[in-house]
Amino acid sequence: MSATEIQAEKLTFRRYKDGDTQVKRWQDQIFQASWSHKCPTYQQSTPPCQGSCPSGEDIRGYLNIVRGIEKPPVGADGKPLMSWQEYAWRRLTEANPLPAVMGRVCPAPCETGCNRNEVEDHVGINSVEHYLGDWAIQNNLKFKAPEHKTGKKVAVIGAGPAGLSAAYQLALKGHSVTIFDEHEFLGGMMRYGIPGYRTPRDTLDAEIQRILDLGVTAKLKTRIGTDISLEQLRKDFDAIFLGLGAQAGRALPIEGDNDAPNVVTATSFLRAFNEGRLKHIGKRVVVVGGGDTSMDVATVARRLGHITHTNPGDFEAAIAGHMAQDVADVSMRQGAEVTLTSVFPIDKMMASKPEIEHAQAEGIEIMGGWMPIGVVKGADGRATALRVKQCEAKMVGGKLEIKQIEGTEKDLPADLIVSAIGQAVDFTGIEEFRSDKGTVAADKNYQVAGKPGVFAGGDVIRPHLLTTAVGHGNIAADGIDRFLAGEEQERRPKIDVHSFDLMRKYVEKGIQIGEIKEATRGTDKEKNAIHNYDNRSDRYVIPHDELFLGHFSYTDRNKRHITHLNKDSALGNFEERLDALSEEAVVAEAKRCMSCGQCFECDNCVVYCPQTAVYKVKKNESMTGRYVATDYDKCIGCHICADVCPTGYIQMGLGE
Repeated sequence: MSATEIQAEKLTFRRYKDGDTQVKRWQDQIFQASWSHKCPTYQQSTPPCQGSCPSGEDIRGYLNIVRGIEKPPVGADGKPLMSWQEYAWRRLTEANPLPAVMGRVCPAPCETGCNRNEVEDHVGINSVEHYLGDWAIQNNLKFKAPEHKTGKKVAVIGAGPAGLSAAYQLALKGHSVTIFDEHEFLGGMMRYGIPGYRTPRDTLDAEIQRILDLGVTAKLKTRIGTDISLEQLRKDFDAIFLGLGAQAGRALPIEGDNDAPNVVTATSFLRAFNEGRLKHIGKRVVVVGGGDTSMDVATVARRLGHITHTNPGDFEAAIAGHMAQDVADVSMRQGAEVTLTSVFPIDKMMASKPEIEHAQAEGIEIMGGWMPIGVVKGADGRATALRVKQCEAKMVGGKLEIKQIEGTEKDLPADLIVSAIGQAVDFTGIEEFRSDKGTVAADKNYQVAGKPGVFAGGDVIRPHLLTTAVGHGNIAADGIDRFLAGEEQERRPKIDVHSFDLMRKYVEKGIQIGEIKEATRGTDKEKNAIHNYDNRSDRYVIPHDELFLGHFSYTDRNKRHITHLNKDSALGNFEERLDALSEEAVVAEAKRCMSCGQCFECDNCVVYCPQTAVYKVKKNESMTGRYVATDYDKCIGCHICADVCPTGYIQMGLGE
């Protein structure tokens, strides 16, 4: 045959050739084949609760311990080395050393992100944390100090949640830590910005003392830049962490009207109350805000009330730092009339819904959609009313835009006006760290720009939640540790949270295995890999639509008991309102967790596999996160196991 007689076949990407008259089903080839292009792979992902937790807690991990799926490690005698409560608490506190506090006051963004919301209601993560934190205090649990010290010294400025978190993590890494704080007691905004009926002081003290017991030194009533210079600090310490918080309140955005003695900021008001200086207030209090801090101010004001015969300047003196007159008998007190204004409508306010409901139940009037435009003063220079105006507020591109409604001005009579519209950082003595935005500029490892060895976290970076500050301190401690070791700062993972570590389970069981590699072809024959397993927790949060939600039946949430007060019972009541769940209830609540992104041993894949290709691993090798595997010689790629996997742990990937 000559070359001219040969007709070259053109390259084509068509599925069928010319002349084909019948459609061939690809599925038929899969089901009839002795091998498959698609087989189960076991993909550990981050659940949205953890992805939403600013502290980076391994929430799924400690919930699985509470529910009994993951067991505490055992000793040589086969008995557990600790109770499940202790094991869960230790897993929790790898990220957050303050669970009893956070379990009470954290607004729980983890619960907002919980996939269980697609079934009926979120898992009560906060209530489990509350229970574990209280259990640890009642049973006098302590952190385990490291065996070896590095000889490096770190100064932590500020004893709030960021500073305490950083000090805790650094102490665990073997560094010597000294905390400097200008106050009389440790705790920062947890002590001086939140009332005791939300964070009981004995609970706060117990969790702080546990950190100090690691060998952390505290120097109180010491302000850096005033009592000790930065130069001296740099000379005495190998690294510095800035966790001084944002405890300077923001004045009302009204020019020239903030000099009245009875117009104060929320931070100064709450500090005076929490230090015991504020015993009573005026009859009429107006609070400007809309966040949780403004709710704290309003409910404190409601509880304090006023007394009938007193000098109006007494409560101002208390807020300024001087002792007010002795507290009057409760019988002489009357409840203060408290009004709270916000530029946002009530349903759009930043405060948590339960706090808004509590405030309204206690007789506090909330006016949504009103902005302050002026302060009315009397002849003596004191404020007599706050002038407000109706408005429409919305966030556009991250900025607040407010449209005033003309002709709606009115005056709200007031003996005390409190501005709770935000916080600011006091940089007195440490001005070199102030950025153009009035905060500290830092990179993703929280190292201060242009200041090697200086790290920061908490409200000095960005005023936010207490739990956010804890997470900052955690990450900054990693950065400080690398700096002290002379190592380059690593690139933080996309999803920067603590997650379940399958290698730890292998170590606990004494099973020898080499480095875990990514899931690739041939892992079923590889000795130094876990067959067909991939941990993508550092880069993927699993959504609800990758779960088999039909597996989960409707189950009511186990809710904590909350003491609800009314207008009369709130007066003078400073008792804690929130009770912890019982042991039985907390286990039941943990069982509502869907263990998104990780096997919880439901057996669905084993039961429904038509080829018996999915099997339980050997009992002596079985552990949390490695409960089932696949026999590739039997698998036909029908993907039923993936369809019936409630947690989305099984994905269909390439295999042989």
